[in-house]
Amino acid sequence: MKLKAKLWVNKVSVEVNPFVEQFLARTTLGAVASLRGGGSVQSLELHQEKGDVKITVNGNELSLTPFPRDIICSTLIGLVSSLKGVDEVDNLDVSIEVGG
Repeated sequence: MKLKAKLWVNKVSVEVNPFVEQFLARTTLGAVASLRGGGSVQSLELHQEKGDVKITVNGNELSLTPFPRDIICSTLIGLVSSLKGVDEVDNLDVSIEVGG
């Protein structure tokens, strides 16, 4: 499975190397796959701001309860905040495309 991921932190594009791109994509897909409506992902858009997460899979927004919202938010902020050049994370956007 070929994955393409793009990352923006605080509305600034963050360049990631191939390892980080795949790790970010697989971590995000793994978290979303367990949600209702997150099974067969071709495209995924995730926007996090001030503890709120909006996830769109294949053009459809997923409904999140507090527990998965908090887990996904904390996991991605922890992952992204450890990247070189990223200090404080006020908001983040992740875009993933899944290929064959």
